[in-house]
Amino acid sequence: MNQNFDENVRRQKFTQCWLTAEPSVSAYVFATISGFHDAEDLVQQIAQEAARRFEQYDSNRPFLGWVLWIARSRVIDSYRRRKRDHLVFSDDLLELLGQAIAERAPERSHRREALEHCLEGLPEQSRRLLNLRYVEELSSVHIAESVGSTTGSVRVLLTRIRNAVADCVRRRLAMEDHGGSH
Repeated sequence: MNQNFDENVRRQKFTQCWLTAEPSVSAYVFATISGFHDAEDLVQQIAQEAARRFEQYDSNRPFLGWVLWIARSRVIDSYRRRKRDHLVFSDDLLELLGQAIAERAPERSHRREALEHCLEGLPEQSRRLLNLRYVEELSSVHIAESVGSTTGSVRVLLTRIRNAVADCVRRRLAMEDHGGSH
């Protein structure tokens, strides 16, 4: 019974650490790996490896630094596996990118919360277009076919949606900077 309790406590601690670090880990991976699905898969692999190796984590040190070290290793492994893609980033650059993301983690968290809020406020059709473009990675031509519209119309709509989301994020962050709340 005591072993189950210890395992549950360890899982809870890992989950708390991971939820705090995940936006920064995702930012690092998405900045270094081309292809939304490849980056998404790699983030999941990093989470699994970090969970498996959590007993090795020294809680006197920042979890984010430790998990970004794992992420950096997995990114390098990913490049090595895909030799057809030339290694775009040197090891030193990957290290610097990881440090920069770790330093900006609190700011990124606020931006991510603002982005999520603004995306939730979009009409269903706008969210659908963004999903087709950025999650399913469809071109404007394929999106137009999917929604029964013209390519030009889809491009204009996507531009308007992106601008509206960007404006919403800026307003929300400005509100937070001036002491406002959600």
